[in-house]
Amino acid sequence: MSRHSLTTVGFDADDTLWQNEQYYRLTEEQFRALLTDYAEGEHVSERLLEAEKRNLSYYGFGIKGFTLSMIETALEITEGKVPSSVISEILKIGRELLSHPVETMPHALETLEALAGKYYLVLITKGDLFDQERKLAQSGLGTLFDNVEIVSDKTATTYRRIFSMNGEEPERAMMVGNSLKSDVVPAIATGAWGVFVPHALTWILEHVEKPSEAPRFREIANLGELPALIESLG
Repeated sequence: MSRHSLTTVGFDADDTLWQNEQYYRLTEEQFRALLTDYAEGEHVSERLLEAEKRNLSYYGFGIKGFTLSMIETALEITEGKVPSSVISEILKIGRELLSHPVETMPHALETLEALAGKYYLVLITKGDLFDQERKLAQSGLGTLFDNVEIVSDKTATTYRRIFSMNGEEPERAMMVGNSLKSDVVPAIATGAWGVFVPHALTWILEHVEKPSEAPRFREIANLGELPALIESLG
């Protein structure tokens, strides 16, 4: 492959460009503490995950759906007897999750600056529209992207549409992210490159097996290794 045949590089946002899951984990700990009189912490977490799975098709990904799932879980665990004060606290910690500071990942800025102008850079993220827009604005990275796509889910169809928007084919694109399920596997299915950047904390619903045998699968330890990886594909 000629290095010039790669024209588009897509980036995931949460836990790829900035920290995200750690704030969900802290909020879940607060939620468990609110229900300590009704159930053990592990049981609360299990019921919450079940609610999140059920609700994805209704609320999608993001903080609002997570907050509603916490309320639903509290109602289920207490058999509808949860005090209104606990519901108020759940809403409070949900709002706090929507206002946490943005902490960019190591090498995010320098890597984007190195690639900007050489490739068509597109941010591809899923979740709540307002929250993702807020985090992008506060990150200071927004001006480095040629396009921003906030989508309801990440599938091969999603990537095929986005990678074809600037008149190119998916085979000339690359997707970079921390989720094998959302960022890497569906991108590779379109013919694009899929670059996995592991994060210490990844939501359990994003776990799938590595597509190690796929010719266009690559893994790097951090974003700082991406420019050299792209160069090596030439």
